[in-house]
Amino acid sequence: MTPYVLWHNPRCSKSREALELLRSRGIEPVILEYLKHPPHCAEIERVASALGEPVKSMMRSNEPEFKTLGLDAPGVSDAALYAAMAGYPRLIQRPILVHGDRAVVGRPPERLLELLDSAH
Repeated sequence: MTPYVLWHNPRCSKSREALELLRSRGIEPVILEYLKHPPHCAEIERVASALGEPVKSMMRSNEPEFKTLGLDAPGVSDAALYAAMAGYPRLIQRPILVHGDRAVVGRPPERLLELLDSAH
């Protein structure tokens, strides 16, 4: 059975709410504390593809590094965005729930239901 993987920041209230939502539905996800164990570019690229949205949708554009690194400039490549998230994991939006080849950003946490409902 394919596990659910939650890209999680325990200090984030939305991320904690997402974990509670999953547990209330009997799902104990594999938890990736991405700030402690940053994913590599290839994993970030895989999850970005699973989201089915532009790469920037999985980024926190309000973090200082977003502007400092020039990521708000037009024409920034996806490769540059993946590298920025690998190097500065605070740029990764949270929480993200991954299941197989699908993923969803849990903002608000109820968005996780889209993935849960399609998996059953």
